[in-house]
Amino acid sequence: MRDKPSLPAGWTGTAPDADALFAMAEAALETMPDVFKSHIEGVVISVEEFADDEVLASLDIEHPYDLTGLYEGRPLTERSIGESGGMPDRVTLYRIPILVEWIETGEKLEWLVRHVLIHEIGHHFGFSDDDMHALEDMA
Repeated sequence: MRDKPSLPAGWTGTAPDADALFAMAEAALETMPDVFKSHIEGVVISVEEFADDEVLASLDIEHPYDLTGLYEGRPLTERSIGESGGMPDRVTLYRIPILVEWIETGEKLEWLVRHVLIHEIGHHFGFSDDDMHALEDMA
């Protein structure tokens, strides 16, 4: 089991709340190329503290700090043109694990939120984790 992270030395601020992370996610969506925007209009973005035990078990993840985001829905590559009436696709950002990664890596929080969001939106377009890691390695 992982230890709880400690805040960096000299830290005097408070951790950004769910509203702040949501605002960062909205700002990240605004930077997406126009060609993608029409395809993600109906995707619901939410921020939760942690994934629940059921989600973690379904993904075979042991520790809640290890899941920063989740895409739930049917990727565009698996849909038919006449399909309608389903629940909207959803991307959930998990605030505490994102903050833990922020503390551990020292990355800018806005960059990290954008990275997690785009990764999860990649699943909406039908990309696997391996596809996305390969794309990141090429970039």
